Amino acid sequence: MSKKGPREEGDSPRRRRGGDDEQEVRSDFEERVVKINRSTKVMKGGRRFSFSALVVYGNRKGTVGFGFGKSNDVPSAIEKAVSGAKKSLEFVDLKDHRTIHHVVEEKFGAAKVRLLPASAGTGLIAGAAVRAVLELAGVKDVLTKCYGSTNPLNVVKATLGALKATRSKKEIERLRGVELHEVHN
Repeated sequence: MSKKGPREEGDSPRRRRGGDDEQEVRSDFEERVVKINRSTKVMKGGRRFSFSALVVYGNRKGTVGFGFGKSNDVPSAIEKAVSGAKKSLEFVDLKDHRTIHHVVEEKFGAAKVRLLPASAGTGLIAGAAVRAVLELAGVKDVLTKCYGSTNPLNVVKATLGALKATRSKKEIERLRGVELHEVHN
């Protein structure tokens, strides 16, 4: 019997201090696995499989990120991807907490994504990779189109780039130092 004091044997001060607090802060965040890829290496004894996972992580309130992880088994690849996604979280400014401010087009590699704002009730018209990013960012009404490559990793990166490129009217006024007026045709 060892004398450990009030702590139990498996309990470290690090785990006690940071473990529960992080769970409380991140409780409203969700993760969505977009793609799991299996690759094979042929060795002398047979085939060796390795896996990669693409995960989108967000809180449906304007904060979203993605991660990519590789491992020899699926659960640890997903775990690595979630860890990377938590480090790459970005805030997205939404119009009326439901759509984007203006039409935006972004390219990453050969993947090109176009996002168009939509009226209330339209819903999310998007493919799997774009839908995962937009849903976890909190976008409810938007039209999308992918051109070129449909590689999920590049589509996710292009979608996040497009969301970061959107600007609100107030932000444009502040950057330009002028007041913008509505133009009705």
